[in-house]
Amino acid sequence: MDRPLGAGFLLARFGIRIYNAPWLCHFSRMSMKSIRVLHIVKRLGLGGTEKVMQQFVTHLDTGRFEPTVFAFADGERGPQLRQAGIATHIGADLPAVLDRVRPQVVHVHRAGWPEPELLRPLRRAGVPVVVETNVFGRHDPSPLCAVIDKHLFVSRFCLDRFHQTTGIERDTAAYDFLYNPVDTDFFSATARQDHDFSLPAAGRISRPDPGKWSGLALEFLPMVVREIPDFRYHVIGGIPEAEAYVRDNNLEKNVLFHNTVTTDAEICDFLDQVSLLAHANDTGESFGLVIAEAMACGLPVITHPAEGLRDNAQLELVDHGVTGLVARNAEEYAQAVIWLLAHPEQAREMGRAGRAKAAEHYRSQTVTRQLENIYVELLRRKGIES
Repeated sequence: MDRPLGAGFLLARFGIRIYNAPWLCHFSRMSMKSIRVLHIVKRLGLGGTEKVMQQFVTHLDTGRFEPTVFAFADGERGPQLRQAGIATHIGADLPAVLDRVRPQVVHVHRAGWPEPELLRPLRRAGVPVVVETNVFGRHDPSPLCAVIDKHLFVSRFCLDRFHQTTGIERDTAAYDFLYNPVDTDFFSATARQDHDFSLPAAGRISRPDPGKWSGLALEFLPMVVREIPDFRYHVIGGIPEAEAYVRDNNLEKNVLFHNTVTTDAEICDFLDQVSLLAHANDTGESFGLVIAEAMACGLPVITHPAEGLRDNAQLELVDHGVTGLVARNAEEYAQAVIWLLAHPEQAREMGRAGRAKAAEHYRSQTVTRQLENIYVELLRRKGIES
């Protein structure tokens, strides 16, 4: 005698026998298993985009969701994901992965501009729900963009600028912001609790990319060193131009270039050596992951506005006089550094305020629960119960 499939045994107990019913198989998959979610990034490197994706997939509720990752190229985050039990699919054949995984939700992490190699396979596969994290707040006017059900920007600033520059009507059902997730619990617990904020040291973290730098990140140094000769500037992500500036201005004793870090524990160790984070980037930040991580460690942050319609979410994270200081030029930047080092108790209070803000708005568990609710609501809108 044939055996009922899946949930059919419940019906069989009451004398109702249904064999190989397609609708029953679908019901069983959706009711008895987790929602399959495929996250897509270009590569699994150390960038902020990849780190955000990693935070999401490792904090999804595995009782409700089954996360998988696709990337065209592997990288440093690949082994970390696999060690955490996250399946990764690496290579160019996205259609084959979609056919194998059959995700109910696909979450694309991208800059926002047209990328047909990502979106065309999703349309052809008929993925029920597609979500994007629009990292840089760009506009994709291509017809393929219609496959995306929800556009998530990484800051309120990016969302507002998007509507301002495109003229697209505000509709939170389709366009909204969701802050990047940060492992604030780890940073708060791991960072030094007895931090000495009078230590004459500042830190900077970025990729070794000229596009992540600003002249401001160097021009404040001579002024600070004149006031504080034993000042130390710890830098991760140094570039040749920065090294040349240090040599040309005889600052070799004051500036220490460090190797790239790959884990949050290494970030904590680095930030434990400094009294503040010195952020400077001419293009600004669409979110500012390093800023949020420094705040979670309890450090005040100095930053600056970017000109025009460039990214300015750093001003959304750093509240002047509350979680850090905002400087408009090299002189103000130097004064901010000198003031914080001369007022360690005020610096400590700013660090506490920053830690509290990070825990409230950027905590990985909280932000990921918000993302889960978005997935579920979109599935329900499509008539797919979760």
